[in-house]
Amino acid sequence: MKPAIVIVDMLKDSLEVEPGLPITPFARDICPVINHLTEFARSISIPVIFSMDSFLKGDFIFRGKMKERSIRGTPDAEVTDLLVQTASDIYSPKRRFSAFYKTDMDQILRLHGVDMVVICGISTHWCVLSTALDALANDFQVCILEDCCAAFTKEIHETTLKLYRKNPLYPLFQIMTSGEFMRKVKPGN
Repeated sequence: MKPAIVIVDMLKDSLEVEPGLPITPFARDICPVINHLTEFARSISIPVIFSMDSFLKGDFIFRGKMKERSIRGTPDAEVTDLLVQTASDIYSPKRRFSAFYKTDMDQILRLHGVDMVVICGISTHWCVLSTALDALANDFQVCILEDCCAAFTKEIHETTLKLYRKNPLYPLFQIMTSGEFMRKVKPGN
């Protein structure tokens, strides 16, 4: 198994803007856990990839109820400073929900010999799930780390994960904690 950590939409406009969005407190709460995970991942040469919303001004996506946000080239579309970032990290902007849709994600993962996508970030029921399903559709094993993801409420987060805990694609699609994942990939195991 050769995993990569993909961190979805942990951006300044979702985590650092006051008063913030309904997801902001939940997203802030998972930052220390993600930082612990990425420190571990980097120490054993697991790629860390940030997948970030990067919309265009006037984008189609804003024709719904969503207000314009995460505009490409603005500081708000950058990864939050609450997450530790290093020179070895990879950044993959995205125009829609999935980290795969019209991005270089597939090529990035294959370049690094990855066969398992380990997903963190926001929101569990939307961009995290879209990324997980697209990873499967691109023939990667998938793991959503439940303590490294957040949704608008804890109920939405838990309900989404419950739908996939006992899925027919196990072990290709798994839900686990960051601790379980780190124990599984720790050298010597």
